Amino acid sequence: MASHAQRPYPLRPHRTRAVHRGVLAGLLAALALLIVAPGVAQAEPSVAELERQIDAAWNKLEPVIEQHNATKTQLATKRKTVQELTRKLQPLELQVNLTMGRVGDYAAVMYKGGGTTSAVNALLSNRNPGDLPEQLTMLNLFAKDQQKRIQSVVAAQQKLKAQKAPLDALITQLAATEKEQAAREKQINAEIKNLQALRLKAYGTSGGIGELRPAPCPLTYPGGASGKAVKFACAQIGKTYVFGTSGPDHYDCSGLTMAAWAAAGVSLPHNAAAQKRSVTPVSRANLRPGDLVFYYGDVHHVGMYVGGDWIVHASRAGEPVRMRKIDAAPTNGFGRPS
Repeated sequence: MASHAQRPYPLRPHRTRAVHRGVLAGLLAALALLIVAPGVAQAEPSVAELERQIDAAWNKLEPVIEQHNATKTQLATKRKTVQELTRKLQPLELQVNLTMGRVGDYAAVMYKGGGTTSAVNALLSNRNPGDLPEQLTMLNLFAKDQQKRIQSVVAAQQKLKAQKAPLDALITQLAATEKEQAAREKQINAEIKNLQALRLKAYGTSGGIGELRPAPCPLTYPGGASGKAVKFACAQIGKTYVFGTSGPDHYDCSGLTMAAWAAAGVSLPHNAAAQKRSVTPVSRANLRPGDLVFYYGDVHHVGMYVGGDWIVHASRAGEPVRMRKIDAAPTNGFGRPS
């Protein structure tokens, strides 16, 4: 009786299978954890995700490029100002040098006892009292002549110094700005290199560019200056994007619109925001081919309307000049150069 009480009950078959299934489930769960454990390679980002990364990076970089263009324009204006100031100061510098030379010669003659000194001695040696008033008048004239010579030198020097001070300051500022521009250009090139690496990762050597001219460009021809500008812009489709350029083989966004309207005889600055300030605003309903379309809150991109809700633009590094729909990015206004 005792032996029967101590013997364990045998496991039923269905309970044995349940235990086995539980052990197997635990092993599979552990294996799943190992598969997704840190350090194990995960799936590469999709093309869509890489495109989002490129877009985000470019929208940070393009404002820097447009500011770079604006600074280049300012530098060109300041260099021209330096040249004009230098040219205007040349006659004054010559005058100072001549005046200094005359005073130097005058001082040398006086030192040797000639000129004014001899004349003064001759007057003083004349003992005739009746001639004294005339002698004093002549001495006064000699003193005034000497004073005028010295004053002319001082005045000329002061005038030259006053007019040259802004020029010297401008030259110093130019040197500093050019140094900053060189550093900025290096930074832009590095960022573009990173973007190109992302594009190669997404598309390989094919670039994933797609069709550059999906519709007639321009869709309608407006004639006049607008017609010349839009015809020029459409003819650049396929040319490469290079920041800071305005043709004839490479363009950035504001460089393309500037060159297109220059072909029509209209001058625009090489900067999207500055272009917006220089054109006549028009409504979207009144857009016609040749008008400019501005993008983003800080206006760091511009394209040209070609009709049918299409624009042509130099979009970004790695993509050629191409057409796209007007609403592919948030618009910030429309304008008509004149």
